[in-house]
Amino acid sequence: MFLQPKRSKFKKTRKGKLSHLEFKSTKLKFGTIGLKAAESGTLTAKQIEAARQAITRKIDRKGKLWIRIFPDLPVTLKPIEVRMGKGKGSVNFWASRVAGGSVLFELCGVTKNTALLAFRTGGAKLPIKTQVFI
Repeated sequence: MFLQPKRSKFKKTRKGKLSHLEFKSTKLKFGTIGLKAAESGTLTAKQIEAARQAITRKIDRKGKLWIRIFPDLPVTLKPIEVRMGKGKGSVNFWASRVAGGSVLFELCGVTKNTALLAFRTGGAKLPIKTQVFI
C-alpha cells in the first residue's frame, strides 16, 4: 500500500498555492547524502513509492534510507463525462507539495558512488528536477 494518512481532520482540502523555494528543510538531518528538489511541484504517493523502491534496489538494501516528505494532500477527481456542478469529486489519490530546495530522500551507510547512482535512478521516477547533494 502507498503512503497516506491514517486519518485527517477534513476529507477534502482546497488546492492552495505552491511555494517556489524552501528555506526550512534544505539541509541534511539524518543521512550523509541526499536528494533535493530543484523545482517545485506535487508528488503523488505512487511516485514517492516508485522512487523509494528504485533507490533501495540500487543500494542492495544495505544502507539506511529516510523519506523526508509525506503525501498528506488529498487530490479529488470527478468521473469522466460528468456534467458540471453536483459538488466536488471523491478523493482519488494522496499527494505531497514539494517546494524547490527541499530534501526528499536521505541515505547513509553506502559508498558515495552507489548513493549517487541510486539517487539518479530514484530521481528519474519523479516528475520534477532533482539534484544529489552532500
